[in-house]
Amino acid sequence: MSIVEVEEVSKIYHQGKMTFKALDDVSLAVDKGEFIALAGPSGSGKTTLLNLVGGLDLPDSGKVVLDGNDYSKMGDGQRADLRLERLGFVFQSYNLIPVLTAAENVEYILRLQNVEKAERIERVQSILDEVGLQEKHNSRPDELSGGQQQRVAVARAIVSNPAVVLADEPTANLDSKTGEKLLEMMRVMNEKRQVTFIFATHDKMVMDFARRIVSLHDGKVAGDQKKDE
Repeated sequence: MSIVEVEEVSKIYHQGKMTFKALDDVSLAVDKGEFIALAGPSGSGKTTLLNLVGGLDLPDSGKVVLDGNDYSKMGDGQRADLRLERLGFVFQSYNLIPVLTAAENVEYILRLQNVEKAERIERVQSILDEVGLQEKHNSRPDELSGGQQQRVAVARAIVSNPAVVLADEPTANLDSKTGEKLLEMMRVMNEKRQVTFIFATHDKMVMDFARRIVSLHDGKVAGDQKKDE
């Protein structure tokens, strides 16, 4: 069974008397351990699709299934619990809590999961070391570079051992060298931990790193290419 199943999904947004069909009968299956990019220009539907996979929004028709769980059959609270337990999120704006240190930002997810303190400390230290922030555990976001903040965001997404990490334009605010290092780090995590990564991007560098590219155009799947290993 695929870790993510999107079946004949459509999504329409309404603004005043105007309607916009962000997704039009999209189907997609993602297997465990994939490193996949949803690619396309602004307005193609890639972020909408990512939000539906993350259970942050629901389709107007069709269904989305994450790890065997059909979002359409779940209440808001159940979807929130599923996101907490099975998903990690990485955003282009980092979304770190400014008053917390790097370690506290990463630990926050584990607190929500009611993980015991000793295990929280061990897992946070381990993941921050893994992403190369050994000396930055006690630094707050405003004391970190953009690349370091995004590494904290990746550590926060990974520390709970999710089934899938969703990354929306994760390299958008980074220079090319920093972005490349971030992608190399995430690919190692993907291979080492078998965590599925799904990117929404229009960055060619992300597409170069991805092992599969699903191209979207005007809310439809325009292409689906798997690269040779």
